[in-house]
Amino acid sequence: MKKLILIFSIFLFCHGAFAEHLDLDKLLSDIKQTQGAEGTINKDKEAQFLAGNQQQLLAAAKAELSKQEQLSAQLKAQLTASREQTSKLESDLGSRSGTLTELFGVARLVAGDLKANLNNSLISAEFPDRGDKLAAIADNKALPNMDQLGQLWFTLLQEMTESGKVVHYDSEVLSAAGEPRKTRVIRIGAFNAVADGQYLRYLPETQKLTDLPRQPKGHYQDLAEDLADAKTGQADIGIDPTRGAILGMLIQTPDTFERLDQGGAIGYIIMALGVIGFIYGIIRLIVLTLIGKKMQRQLNSAEIIEDNPLGRVLALAEKSAEQETDNLELLLDEAITREVPELEKGIAMIKLLAGVAPLLGLLGTVTGMIVTFQSISLFGTGDPKLMAGGISQALVTTMQGLFAAIPLLFLHSLVSSRSHVLIQILDEQTAGLISRRAEKK
Repeated sequence: MKKLILIFSIFLFCHGAFAEHLDLDKLLSDIKQTQGAEGTINKDKEAQFLAGNQQQLLAAAKAELSKQEQLSAQLKAQLTASREQTSKLESDLGSRSGTLTELFGVARLVAGDLKANLNNSLISAEFPDRGDKLAAIADNKALPNMDQLGQLWFTLLQEMTESGKVVHYDSEVLSAAGEPRKTRVIRIGAFNAVADGQYLRYLPETQKLTDLPRQPKGHYQDLAEDLADAKTGQADIGIDPTRGAILGMLIQTPDTFERLDQGGAIGYIIMALGVIGFIYGIIRLIVLTLIGKKMQRQLNSAEIIEDNPLGRVLALAEKSAEQETDNLELLLDEAITREVPELEKGIAMIKLLAGVAPLLGLLGTVTGMIVTFQSISLFGTGDPKLMAGGISQALVTTMQGLFAAIPLLFLHSLVSSRSHVLIQILDEQTAGLISRRAEKK
């Protein structure tokens, strides 16, 4: 209001300055007088307005307060009466329900346990969402109705009945990589599920069956394949009463190559030496066998065949027929000495490898125990898996050393005995030749 008056005064001033050329001092005096009068009037009006409005608001607020206090007292009285009535009704309900309260508590307990079992049951792959129907009983504080109790009874009966059946049905199965495929599933109760000759496991998160990350080897895999191929009659199959726990541990068992790999670098050295020694021993045994057959043919023949040690010794004896007996004996001993290294070739090598293999196994054992004790010093003994690597290396290298040494010892014995037999034949034939030569003289 004051601003409007001021603006209006300025307008008048400007208008008068240009229109009537009024005196500036007189105009300023008029403005001050006008402002003072207007201010006094506005203050009086404002005081009158505030005095009247506040009284009305105060009266209205007091009336509302009184009304709300009466309503609060009324609601408190109703709340007290409701609590008393609720307590009385609960007491009447407890007295009337009697043993039904305990019965419903058992029903909720059974529903909760059954829901947990169904979430991990293979049967839920064929009948999904059964656990959700039991949640209304297990998780609700209200008393279950007849429909819910009937659903609980039906689910229990279904689980027991399906646990004793061997059924097959078409379902979507996930591969180990997560790729779905439509195939025929064979379910053996609540214990095993097989599809395409592969063992399956149940995923509660997706309520689907999936292939195991790796299949059990050997006889168990053959049983699954036979069951998948069977059309009629009976078929053998392994049953996992723990519903997958034993099968899960079975597939974690390392196979032959994984177990050999646990031996580390020392284990590979032992295997390499064992393979080399075994192949070399077999070759030497075959060579000595062929030489023995040639010598046997020489014994049965009147002609001298120089493709074998005995034939070469006899050929030398025939060439030295004019020599004296003592000289001939020396010549034949020299000839036998030249033949013996070829017959005893490789025996020392096989014996060395048979002795080195267990020593390398002992070295691997010591190395594995060092690794184990280092793990204990760093991480303690709280987790046995941290020590399993070192212990596995210690035991596997010992096994590899023995596994390589035992066949090599047998080969060494065979090669050595075969060589001694051939050398003995040479000695016997040479001694007989000298004896006959001495008798003639």
